Amino acid sequence: MGQNRFEDENKRITDFYNDVLVQCPICCKKAFAKVDHELQKARLFCTQCAYQKEISTETTTLGIKAHWQMAAHQYFNAELWLQHGFKNDLFFAYNYEHLNYLERYISATLRVHKDRSHFTLLEKLPKFYHEAKNREALLKIIGKLKIT
Repeated sequence: MGQNRFEDENKRITDFYNDVLVQCPICCKKAFAKVDHELQKARLFCTQCAYQKEISTETTTLGIKAHWQMAAHQYFNAELWLQHGFKNDLFFAYNYEHLNYLERYISATLRVHKDRSHFTLLEKLPKFYHEAKNREALLKIIGKLKIT
């Protein structure tokens, strides 16, 4: 059996912030939250029930009012669509690109890390994502999330 190789692309969690799959606050179906930090606008829309909301990215965090750069769903306090409980933890992905990246990492039997700087997505993942003993269960979760 050959080794399944994953080469770290040094992606950061912020690489997946702009387009996030969420649960629609009206119909509970899959909806989309998008943020454009240059325009300082965030938008949530549902293709199922036609719900739409657009807001400014200006928020108050820790008493400071500013245009904070957060994941798109956070501007609406929206529930992530791609999430599943795992033991006492929560497995999640912001979008299918994020989910596919995690799947490639988790499924790999050989993981190659290049010049990481302590700020990459993989370095910030909880321990259970890295453990080989969780590989099969996590890949089953990913498989379920891919068809939602």
